[in-house]
Amino acid sequence: MPAGGSERESVSYQPETPFDNIEGSHEYVRLLAEAVDEARREVEAEIATAEQDQADRRKEALLLVSYNLAKLNLHITSSRRILNDLRTLRRLLLAERGMLVEGEEDAEVAAAGE
Repeated sequence: MPAGGSERESVSYQPETPFDNIEGSHEYVRLLAEAVDEARREVEAEIATAEQDQADRRKEALLLVSYNLAKLNLHITSSRRILNDLRTLRRLLLAERGMLVEGEEDAEVAAAGE
């Protein structure tokens, strides 16, 4: 039993912020991935413009930005996989204890399909 409450209370806990549960964190990381993809597209367009303008220094700086955005994208992808694993493990642990309620089971199955 968790400190400060019963097992039933921990299952019905309502998050106060988007980061209080795995699903909220997963959604945030998904939105962050979209923002990084958009930024990468914009930087690629800027690189093309710098190339046409023969602005070599600007192009080099933008290539560095593009490289760092690509690295960030890899880290975000890794974070999404870790969050998926945590979601799956939580679902398995809760199911093992028989603590998943009907609505949570449906939400977990839908989330696992992402």
